[in-house]
Amino acid sequence: MAKIILTHEVTGLGAPGDVVEVKDGFARNYLVPRGLAHAWSKGAEKQITSIRKARKAREIETLEEAKSIRDSLQSKTVIVTAKAGNGGRLFGAITTSEIADAVKAAGAPAVDKRKVEVGQPIKALGDFTVQVRLHPEVTASIAIKVVAA
Repeated sequence: MAKIILTHEVTGLGAPGDVVEVKDGFARNYLVPRGLAHAWSKGAEKQITSIRKARKAREIETLEEAKSIRDSLQSKTVIVTAKAGNGGRLFGAITTSEIADAVKAAGAPAVDKRKVEVGQPIKALGDFTVQVRLHPEVTASIAIKVVAA
């Protein structure tokens, strides 16, 4: 088991600044190469406090505020435009940053692209649903409509 410090939120594992123990292969082959975590050391305590301070500044403060943002997000249908070929297949896939930009353009409260969770990659035109983690206890489902550019 390897002890690591998370630098980004990892679903099912923890939030930035958390010290967790994972299997060696998961840390070595997935978390560290993608920049989601660093190896733990005694000297890393300052890094942990700075990560937690930055997370606190970005975080939605209260549960009520998160619920009101969830309600406003779920009441809108977000339209994302993308280049598509014959049969409605996209050239590439819709990214989380494109979804976050489209949410902001639709007049909804801005969401962090790292909090957007897309189950299967969106590679076709049509209607889809994505999840946004607003708070540890609040998740919003957003209706996404992908149209040809």
